[in-house]
Amino acid sequence: MAGWRHPEFRRGVQEMSGIALGIAAWGLITGVAMVKSGLPVPIAVLMSLLVFAGTAQLAALPLMASGAPIWVVWATALCLNLRFVIFSAQWRPYIAHLPLWKRARWAYFTADLNYVVFMRRFPDPKPSPEQAPYFWGGSITNWFAWQVPSMVGIFFGEAIPTQWGMGFAGTLALIGLMCSLLADKASVVAAAVAGCAAVAAYALPLKLNVVVAIAAAVAIGLLLDHTTPKPVLPVDDET
Repeated sequence: MAGWRHPEFRRGVQEMSGIALGIAAWGLITGVAMVKSGLPVPIAVLMSLLVFAGTAQLAALPLMASGAPIWVVWATALCLNLRFVIFSAQWRPYIAHLPLWKRARWAYFTADLNYVVFMRRFPDPKPSPEQAPYFWGGSITNWFAWQVPSMVGIFFGEAIPTQWGMGFAGTLALIGLMCSLLADKASVVAAAVAGCAAVAAYALPLKLNVVVAIAAAVAIGLLLDHTTPKPVLPVDDET
């Protein structure tokens, strides 16, 4: 891995390690959920390694188990992962100069929280030599913090009693991760609207209340972005 000796690589590891416990808890819950839903162990392992998106995995599992149409499964996963379209637009100034295969690697390893810590570390949207080592330090830490507990949940999930309340623990872990992403008024309002919409549409079949909540959050987010006054940049009078 290029730059693993770089100080920024170590910094990325350290800053991601501070939130790795919550990531690990959610990875464990996802691994357990996959085998508890009846998914064969090899398929569960493949899903964890290839999909690498806990929220989408957990949303798709009950749909698959209930025999929902494939389009509903795909639509739900797509809606849940629409945020990565926004992430990719934010990444563009940093990595647009890289070859396609390198950008594809970044895309696979990008997750919610390593995106957040990266943008906090490099708020100026332009490439610099320190960015790649920092990204890989955080991303590798994030990947192992997710995959190792997920594999533990997959291989030992059947031995974990359902009455342990692991689902509730996973919900608490997800709430903790979500709260770390609420950085401004718009994100708080969007999260509140999504929560209200999910509860209001709870009676819908096939977990479609999740899709309704996502649509509501995206709509209110776009509305707030459109109506919020943009800062006026100073005009240079020199010609």
